[in-house]
Amino acid sequence: MDNYATHKHPAVKTWFARHPRYHTHFTPASSSWLNAVERCFAEITAKRVRRGTFRSVTKLVKAISAYVVGHNTDAKPFVWTTSARSIMTKIRKCHSIYESRH
Repeated sequence: MDNYATHKHPAVKTWFARHPRYHTHFTPASSSWLNAVERCFAEITAKRVRRGTFRSVTKLVKAISAYVVGHNTDAKPFVWTTSARSIMTKIRKCHSIYESRH
């Protein structure tokens, strides 16, 4: 989970309490891969979901799938703009802060 407040809602806490085999793991809010995934979903939402009317879940799924197929016909690879060293330094810093708080 990311650090959004949804998981703090009483209904969500109750669900997790009733399902002890599930464990939550939180990712740093600034995780670059998580930001990329969220950006992808935001683009699908803005460019396909909000522009359509769907009378069933099946039609919504088909519309999203068609969008992804169309988008992937001109796919471009993600290019990292920072060094691995810089990323690892930030990870160590986050880990150090986390360890000092727990």
